[in-house]
Amino acid sequence: MQFTTVKGFKDILPGEVEIWQSVESTARNLFRSFGFHEIKTPLLERTELFTRGIGEATDIVSKEMYSLTDTRGRSMSLRPEATASVARAYIQNRLYLKNPVQKLFTIGPMFRHERPQKGRFRQFHQIDAELFGDPGPKSDAEIIVLSATLIDALGIKDTVLNINSLGCRECRPEFRERLQRFMQDRSEQLCPDCKRRAEINPLRVFDCKVKRCNEVVSDAPSILDFLCDSCRHHFEAVKDYLGLADVSFTVNPRLVRGLDYYSRTAFEIQTDKLGAQNAIAGGGRYDGLVKLLGGPDHPAIGFAMGVERVVALLQDTETRKPERPDLFIADIGENARKTSFAWLLRLRKQGLWVETDYGSGGLKAKMKKADRLGAARVLIVGDDELESGRAVLRDMDTKDQTEIELGNVVETLLSLILMAS
Repeated sequence: MQFTTVKGFKDILPGEVEIWQSVESTARNLFRSFGFHEIKTPLLERTELFTRGIGEATDIVSKEMYSLTDTRGRSMSLRPEATASVARAYIQNRLYLKNPVQKLFTIGPMFRHERPQKGRFRQFHQIDAELFGDPGPKSDAEIIVLSATLIDALGIKDTVLNINSLGCRECRPEFRERLQRFMQDRSEQLCPDCKRRAEINPLRVFDCKVKRCNEVVSDAPSILDFLCDSCRHHFEAVKDYLGLADVSFTVNPRLVRGLDYYSRTAFEIQTDKLGAQNAIAGGGRYDGLVKLLGGPDHPAIGFAMGVERVVALLQDTETRKPERPDLFIADIGENARKTSFAWLLRLRKQGLWVETDYGSGGLKAKMKKADRLGAARVLIVGDDELESGRAVLRDMDTKDQTEIELGNVVETLLSLILMAS
């Protein structure tokens, strides 16, 4: 029997993993400059964390979570998103006591049992940033600018930033009631999922990818017409701050987020290069979540970026030089194999990528292997070279060969290779 990956899960192989490393490194460096600190949370949490935080009526909780019952009868779930887990860690560890404003980020896998397609997997990875403790529009703008700056730093072009306000507990109920009546009058035109959403959470209909449902909501009431004075002033201030940051945006009154905890500012960065899954990053404000999860009444805002979608875009646009060994040691003869093995280990400990052939073939076979690996240089050393105290170093790009002394061969090679890099 041959085993393969579970549907919706994938291996990340050499050649692609280097892009992942570059994306994560770029994110970590940028987060540091914005004052964010990394946090790592468990993959498995109590199911109630997500049902309470995300909302039982959301597709994630009702249809997409990987859940299990442990030996004590408790329901556990693999995390379907990062915000609820980070908020739980913020509360449990009382991070707010160390600093009233906490900036946290995490990078890792999430799990949702949904239909796999381009840019969407059942195990997927997110880069997630959260800012706790400040209710003002300046924090909203900082998070949005951070996400847009990360997109630019990764070299992704032709994206569009959409922003909206979802109102608050004071003004959203009136809009929700008006929207619900609008949807009920048109329920026969909605897909089965949206018929259910229209009864439970009508804002979720805006997030449907079915063309017919998009046409129905095109004439729906706009949340922006129902904002209270406080939400309206907040949203105007967010737009002002984005203008000061020279960040272009489009106000999209149909933009919603798929989770119940969002309020006020919501945003998405979208591309037309990934088909139906057009969002690369998105987020918004969720001022009530920390209190809902048993913590203090602290405001928060954050965003998440899908790593698979970013990598797919970079693979389509990027020509990346493959990594290559700094040196290949072609050792001929038993004494040369034993002596050069010590050199190889010392050079590796100094940070150089050094390869060799583990067989006992001749020089021609070893040179072929060095060429296949794409080695930058080959040190040719046999028993005769050991006796004479001199070996040949060949540049595989120029084909130039030089003799080097073996007395301090490790230091000599380090100096030559580092000088050339």
